[in-house]
Amino acid sequence: MLASDLLVECLKKEGVEYIFGIPGEETLYIMESLRKGKMQFILTRHEQGAAFMANVYGRLTNRPGVCFATLGPGASNLLTGVADAYLDRAPLVAITAQASLKKVHKEFHQYIDIVKMFQPATKWNARVERPEVIPEIVRKAFKIAQLEKPGATHIELPEDIAATKTDGMPLSGDGIEYPLPNPDAIKRAASIIEQAKSPIILVGNGVTRRRAAEELREFAEHLQIPITNTFMGKGSIDYRNPLSLFTVGLQARDWVMCGFDRADVVIAIGYDFVEYSPSHWNPEKY
Repeated sequence: MLASDLLVECLKKEGVEYIFGIPGEETLYIMESLRKGKMQFILTRHEQGAAFMANVYGRLTNRPGVCFATLGPGASNLLTGVADAYLDRAPLVAITAQASLKKVHKEFHQYIDIVKMFQPATKWNARVERPEVIPEIVRKAFKIAQLEKPGATHIELPEDIAATKTDGMPLSGDGIEYPLPNPDAIKRAASIIEQAKSPIILVGNGVTRRRAAEELREFAEHLQIPITNTFMGKGSIDYRNPLSLFTVGLQARDWVMCGFDRADVVIAIGYDFVEYSPSHWNPEKY
Protein backbone atom coordinates (compact mmCIF):
# COMPACT_ATOMS: atom_id res chain seq x y z
CA MET A 1 0.00 0.00 0.00
CA LEU A 2 0.97 3.64 -0.26
CA ALA A 3 1.83 5.69 2.79
CA SER A 4 -1.31 7.75 2.17
CA ASP A 5 -3.36 4.54 2.34
CA LEU A 6 -1.72 3.66 5.64
CA LEU A 7 -2.53 7.11 6.98
CA VAL A 8 -6.21 6.66 6.12
CA GLU A 9 -6.30 3.20 7.70
CA CYS A 10 -4.84 4.68 10.87
CA LEU A 11 -7.50 7.40 10.87
CA LYS A 12 -10.21 4.78 10.52
CA LYS A 13 -8.71 2.85 13.42
CA GLU A 14 -8.99 6.02 15.53
CA GLY A 15 -12.71 6.15 14.75
CA VAL A 16 -12.54 9.19 12.47
CA GLU A 17 -15.84 9.70 10.66
CA TYR A 18 -15.42 13.13 9.08
CA ILE A 19 -12.50 15.14 7.76
CA PHE A 20 -13.01 18.86 7.15
CA GLY A 21 -10.82 20.68 4.68
CA ILE A 22 -9.75 21.81 1.24
CA PRO A 23 -7.54 19.67 -1.04
CA GLY A 24 -4.63 20.88 -3.13
CA GLU A 25 -2.06 19.60 -5.60
CA GLU A 26 0.19 18.15 -2.90
CA THR A 27 -2.74 16.28 -1.30
CA LEU A 28 -3.80 14.25 -4.34
CA TYR A 29 -2.48 10.95 -2.98
CA ILE A 30 -4.20 11.50 0.35
CA MET A 31 -7.47 12.46 -1.33
CA GLU A 32 -7.41 9.32 -3.46
CA SER A 33 -6.74 7.22 -0.36
CA LEU A 34 -9.67 8.88 1.39
CA ARG A 35 -11.87 8.08 -1.60
CA LYS A 36 -10.80 4.44 -1.66
CA GLY A 37 -11.19 4.20 2.10
CA LYS A 38 -14.71 5.67 1.87
CA MET A 39 -13.92 8.38 4.40
CA GLN A 40 -16.40 11.25 4.46
CA PHE A 41 -14.57 14.40 3.39
CA ILE A 42 -16.41 17.65 4.14
CA LEU A 43 -15.31 20.26 1.62
CA THR A 44 -15.27 23.77 3.08
CA ARG A 45 -14.93 27.17 1.43
CA HIS A 46 -11.97 28.18 3.56
CA GLU A 47 -9.41 26.26 5.62
CA GLN A 48 -10.21 28.38 8.66
CA GLY A 49 -13.79 27.11 8.51
CA ALA A 50 -12.49 23.53 8.34
CA ALA A 51 -10.43 24.02 11.48
CA PHE A 52 -13.34 25.55 13.38
CA MET A 53 -15.63 22.71 12.28
CA ALA A 54 -13.13 20.17 13.59
CA ASN A 55 -12.78 22.30 16.71
CA VAL A 56 -16.53 22.20 17.44
CA TYR A 57 -16.70 18.49 16.59
CA GLY A 58 -14.06 17.87 19.25
CA ARG A 59 -15.91 19.95 21.83
CA LEU A 60 -19.21 18.17 21.25
CA THR A 61 -17.90 14.61 21.10
CA ASN A 62 -14.71 14.69 23.22
CA ARG A 63 -13.08 12.90 20.26
CA PRO A 64 -10.52 14.71 18.12
CA GLY A 65 -11.99 16.49 15.13
CA VAL A 66 -9.78 16.24 12.03
CA CYS A 67 -9.06 19.11 9.65
CA PHE A 68 -7.00 18.98 6.50
CA ALA A 69 -5.17 21.42 4.22
CA THR A 70 -2.46 21.61 1.63
CA LEU A 71 0.92 23.31 2.09
CA GLY A 72 1.73 27.03 2.35
CA PRO A 73 -1.34 29.29 2.42
CA GLY A 74 -3.63 26.31 2.96
CA ALA A 75 -1.81 25.43 6.17
CA SER A 76 -1.52 29.03 7.35
CA ASN A 77 -5.26 29.52 6.79
CA LEU A 78 -5.87 26.49 9.00
CA LEU A 79 -3.83 27.91 11.86
CA THR A 80 -6.42 30.26 13.40
CA GLY A 81 -8.90 27.48 14.14
CA VAL A 82 -6.11 25.19 15.34
CA ALA A 83 -4.89 27.86 17.76
CA ASP A 84 -8.43 28.33 19.07
CA ALA A 85 -8.72 24.59 19.77
CA TYR A 86 -5.35 24.71 21.54
CA LEU A 87 -6.37 27.62 23.79
CA ASP A 88 -9.93 26.41 24.42
CA ARG A 89 -8.86 22.80 25.14
CA ALA A 90 -10.77 21.15 22.29
CA PRO A 91 -9.29 17.89 20.94
CA LEU A 92 -8.25 18.36 17.31
CA VAL A 93 -5.83 16.76 14.86
CA ALA A 94 -4.69 18.87 11.91
CA ILE A 95 -3.17 17.21 8.85
CA THR A 96 -1.29 19.22 6.26
CA ALA A 97 0.54 18.38 3.08
CA GLN A 98 4.03 19.56 2.23
CA ALA A 99 6.40 19.73 -0.71
CA SER A 100 8.68 16.75 -1.31
CA LEU A 101 11.47 16.38 1.22
CA LYS A 102 14.07 16.96 -1.49
CA LYS A 103 12.69 20.49 -1.89
CA VAL A 104 12.33 21.64 1.71
CA HIS A 105 15.91 22.96 1.92
CA LYS A 106 15.33 25.19 -1.11
CA GLU A 107 13.43 28.36 -1.80
CA PHE A 108 10.42 26.58 -3.22
CA HIS A 109 7.01 27.84 -4.35
CA GLN A 110 4.63 28.14 -1.36
CA TYR A 111 7.02 26.32 0.96
CA ILE A 112 7.04 27.40 4.59
CA ASP A 113 8.11 25.42 7.65
CA ILE A 114 4.64 24.33 8.77
CA VAL A 115 5.87 22.30 11.73
CA LYS A 116 7.68 25.31 13.14
CA MET A 117 4.71 27.57 12.38
CA PHE A 118 2.27 25.27 14.21
CA GLN A 119 4.53 24.64 17.20
CA PRO A 120 3.24 27.49 19.44
CA ALA A 121 -0.39 26.57 18.72
CA THR A 122 -0.30 22.79 19.27
CA LYS A 123 0.39 20.37 22.10
CA TRP A 124 2.53 18.29 19.73
CA ASN A 125 3.25 18.19 16.02
CA ALA A 126 5.53 16.29 13.67
CA ARG A 127 6.57 15.79 10.07
CA VAL A 128 6.41 12.28 8.63
CA GLU A 129 9.85 11.64 7.16
CA ARG A 130 9.61 7.84 6.97
CA PRO A 131 6.37 6.09 5.95
CA GLU A 132 6.76 3.20 8.38
CA VAL A 133 6.35 5.50 11.39
CA ILE A 134 2.90 6.73 10.33
CA PRO A 135 1.02 4.40 12.75
CA GLU A 136 3.07 5.67 15.70
CA ILE A 137 2.68 9.31 14.73
CA VAL A 138 -1.09 9.06 14.20
CA ARG A 139 -1.62 7.19 17.49
CA LYS A 140 0.49 9.73 19.38
CA ALA A 141 -1.28 12.70 17.77
CA PHE A 142 -4.72 11.40 18.74
CA LYS A 143 -3.71 10.37 22.25
CA ILE A 144 -2.06 13.70 23.08
CA ALA A 145 -5.00 15.62 21.60
CA GLN A 146 -7.35 13.86 24.06
CA LEU A 147 -5.22 13.81 27.20
CA GLU A 148 -5.92 16.51 29.79
CA LYS A 149 -5.69 19.26 29.01
CA PRO A 150 -7.06 18.42 25.53
CA GLY A 151 -5.98 20.47 22.57
CA ALA A 152 -4.64 20.50 19.04
CA THR A 153 -1.94 18.35 17.47
CA HIS A 154 -0.60 18.40 13.92
CA ILE A 155 0.78 15.93 11.37
CA GLU A 156 2.61 17.00 8.21
CA LEU A 157 2.84 14.50 5.34
CA PRO A 158 5.19 15.53 2.48
CA GLU A 159 4.05 14.71 -1.05
CA ASP A 160 6.82 12.23 -1.84
CA ILE A 161 6.34 10.35 1.44
CA ALA A 162 2.59 10.06 0.77
CA ALA A 163 3.37 8.37 -2.56
CA THR A 164 5.89 5.88 -1.08
CA LYS A 165 5.00 2.21 -0.85
CA THR A 166 5.09 0.79 2.65
CA ASP A 167 3.93 -2.02 4.86
CA GLY A 168 2.34 -1.33 8.19
CA MET A 169 -0.65 -1.76 10.42
CA PRO A 170 -2.57 0.81 12.45
CA LEU A 171 -1.93 0.77 16.18
CA SER A 172 -4.78 0.04 18.56
CA GLY A 173 -5.56 2.65 21.16
CA ASP A 174 -6.06 1.47 24.73
CA GLY A 175 -8.39 4.33 25.56
CA ILE A 176 -7.62 7.37 27.64
CA GLU A 177 -6.99 7.00 31.36
CA TYR A 178 -7.30 10.17 33.38
CA PRO A 179 -5.34 10.68 36.60
CA LEU A 180 -7.09 10.37 39.96
CA PRO A 181 -6.57 12.92 42.73
CA ASN A 182 -4.44 12.04 45.72
CA PRO A 183 -6.67 11.00 48.68
CA ASP A 184 -4.71 13.29 51.02
CA ALA A 185 -5.39 16.23 48.67
CA ILE A 186 -9.12 15.44 48.78
CA LYS A 187 -9.09 15.38 52.59
CA ARG A 188 -7.24 18.70 52.72
CA ALA A 189 -9.70 20.29 50.27
CA ALA A 190 -12.66 18.96 52.28
CA SER A 191 -11.17 20.43 55.45
CA ILE A 192 -10.70 23.86 53.83
CA ILE A 193 -14.28 23.86 52.50
CA GLU A 194 -15.66 22.75 55.87
CA GLN A 195 -13.98 25.68 57.63
CA ALA A 196 -14.95 28.26 55.00
CA LYS A 197 -17.50 30.89 56.01
CA SER A 198 -18.21 32.38 52.59
CA PRO A 199 -17.07 30.00 49.82
CA ILE A 200 -17.87 30.36 46.13
CA ILE A 201 -17.48 27.89 43.26
CA LEU A 202 -15.80 28.93 40.01
CA VAL A 203 -16.70 26.53 37.21
CA GLY A 204 -14.74 26.20 33.98
CA ASN A 205 -14.70 24.30 30.73
CA GLY A 206 -13.55 21.06 32.37
CA VAL A 207 -16.98 20.41 33.88
CA THR A 208 -18.62 20.64 30.46
CA ARG A 209 -15.81 18.65 28.86
CA ARG A 210 -16.08 15.77 31.32
CA ARG A 211 -19.91 15.84 31.41
CA ALA A 212 -19.87 16.50 35.16
CA ALA A 213 -22.71 19.05 35.40
CA GLU A 214 -24.99 16.77 37.44
CA GLU A 215 -22.24 15.99 39.97
CA LEU A 216 -21.46 19.70 40.22
CA ARG A 217 -25.10 20.57 40.93
CA GLU A 218 -25.37 17.88 43.61
CA PHE A 219 -22.17 19.09 45.26
CA ALA A 220 -23.23 22.74 45.29
CA GLU A 221 -26.79 22.05 46.49
CA HIS A 222 -25.63 19.69 49.23
CA LEU A 223 -23.28 22.34 50.65
CA GLN A 224 -25.35 25.35 49.54
CA ILE A 225 -22.40 27.06 47.88
CA PRO A 226 -23.13 29.60 45.10
CA ILE A 227 -21.71 29.01 41.63
CA THR A 228 -20.34 31.28 38.95
CA ASN A 229 -18.99 30.01 35.65
CA THR A 230 -16.58 31.23 33.00
CA PHE A 231 -17.75 31.73 29.42
CA MET A 232 -16.35 28.31 28.57
CA GLY A 233 -18.22 26.82 31.54
CA LYS A 234 -21.65 28.01 30.40
CA GLY A 235 -24.35 25.38 30.65
CA SER A 236 -22.75 23.63 33.62
CA ILE A 237 -25.58 24.85 35.86
CA ASP A 238 -29.07 26.11 35.05
CA TYR A 239 -29.13 29.89 35.36
CA ARG A 240 -32.54 29.54 37.09
CA ASN A 241 -30.93 27.61 39.94
CA PRO A 242 -30.98 29.82 43.09
CA LEU A 243 -27.27 29.10 43.59
CA SER A 244 -26.33 30.39 40.14
CA LEU A 245 -24.45 33.69 40.03
CA PHE A 246 -24.35 33.55 36.22
CA THR A 247 -21.25 34.12 34.11
CA VAL A 248 -18.07 35.93 34.97
CA GLY A 249 -15.19 36.61 32.64
CA LEU A 250 -15.10 40.21 31.56
CA GLN A 251 -12.09 42.15 32.74
CA ALA A 252 -14.35 44.85 34.18
CA ARG A 253 -15.70 44.50 37.73
CA ASP A 254 -19.19 43.25 36.91
CA TRP A 255 -21.62 42.74 39.80
CA VAL A 256 -20.85 39.08 40.30
CA MET A 257 -17.31 40.05 41.29
CA CYS A 258 -18.77 41.13 44.63
CA GLY A 259 -19.11 37.46 45.39
CA PHE A 260 -15.40 36.98 44.94
CA ASP A 261 -14.68 40.06 47.03
CA ARG A 262 -16.48 38.50 50.00
CA ALA A 263 -15.34 34.92 49.46
CA ASP A 264 -12.78 33.43 51.82
CA VAL A 265 -12.44 30.28 49.67
CA VAL A 266 -12.77 29.92 45.89
CA ILE A 267 -13.41 26.32 44.80
CA ALA A 268 -12.20 26.06 41.20
CA ILE A 269 -13.79 23.10 39.40
CA GLY A 270 -12.77 22.36 35.82
CA TYR A 271 -11.27 25.82 35.66
CA ASP A 272 -8.33 26.76 33.45
CA PHE A 273 -6.19 29.89 33.84
CA VAL A 274 -6.65 30.68 30.17
CA GLU A 275 -10.42 31.11 30.67
CA TYR A 276 -10.23 33.95 33.16
CA SER A 277 -6.98 35.11 34.73
CA PRO A 278 -6.81 34.87 38.55
CA SER A 279 -5.51 38.44 38.57
CA HIS A 280 -9.11 39.54 37.84
CA TRP A 281 -10.91 37.51 40.51
CA ASN A 282 -8.07 37.31 43.05
CA PRO A 283 -6.35 40.71 42.78
CA GLU A 284 -4.91 40.45 46.31
CA LYS A 285 -3.12 37.20 45.30
CA TYR A 286 -4.10 35.26 48.40
